[in-house]
Amino acid sequence: MSSANDDLLQILKDALEREGFVRGGRMFGGVGVYFDGTFFAIITGGTIYLKTSEGMRARFEAERSQPFSYQTKSGRTQLTSYWRLPERLLDDVDELRDWARASIDAAREFAASKQRKPTTAKPEAERKTKSVARSSR
Repeated sequence: MSSANDDLLQILKDALEREGFVRGGRMFGGVGVYFDGTFFAIITGGTIYLKTSEGMRARFEAERSQPFSYQTKSGRTQLTSYWRLPERLLDDVDELRDWARASIDAAREFAASKQRKPTTAKPEAERKTKSVARSSR
């Protein structure tokens, strides 16, 4: 017997099958969804949440969607980078594919931006001062 989450994963697989490889992996009682290795969606409680960029957020808001939220010991927490897929898209494979592609692009851009962030290297003068201090011990 398949669960609602498994059924939704299959809908995403069917919508994107000509685009690339979609797989799901168990995650916190739900399913994390990957497209060609890029994590772009969460399926939990029979609902799909897509990775969202600032530019996409208006589309979700226009659909009266909500960000992903979950309960913690200290209260309810929202993860505003993932928003609920409008249910009407489950019946429109072309529009679902467009939203999913935009979500995949947002996830890839987010991953690329994390790789571009410079590391906080210590200034050259500070490194030299510490090495001189160590050698004088």
